[in-house]
Amino acid sequence: MNTPSNSSFMPEADLAYTILSDLKRTVREYTTATTESNCPVVRQMFTSLTNNTLKLQGDLYSVMQQNNMYPPPGKALKMDIDKQIQMANQTKQKCEQFLQQKNIHSASNSPIGQPYGTPTSAYDQQHQHGNPYYS
Repeated sequence: MNTPSNSSFMPEADLAYTILSDLKRTVREYTTATTESNCPVVRQMFTSLTNNTLKLQGDLYSVMQQNNMYPPPGKALKMDIDKQIQMANQTKQKCEQFLQQKNIHSASNSPIGQPYGTPTSAYDQQHQHGNPYYS
């Protein structure tokens, strides 16, 4: 397809919005990979990729906003923000209570002298100390 040399295949604002959407999607994917990684080196790599992509997304958003390509979001009501914070705090509290109950329960049900998660068989010990990159 031949196009004149002074025009692009799509308007600049549409192209920027498409890239912005891809950066948002990439951040979600990197975040998922970070939370699901077992190896500390891999986790750190995805954390770094997430942070770098968030910076790119923020920079592109700022440029788009300065060039009137992206309208600023509407103002949030303080009441709505406070409600979201309260719900997040309740969820955090429930999660902490759950973890405390499981840690207490697991410690009392674990083999004598071994905290929860301690390998009890030769198979468990071998796989726990195996190559962390393939865990």
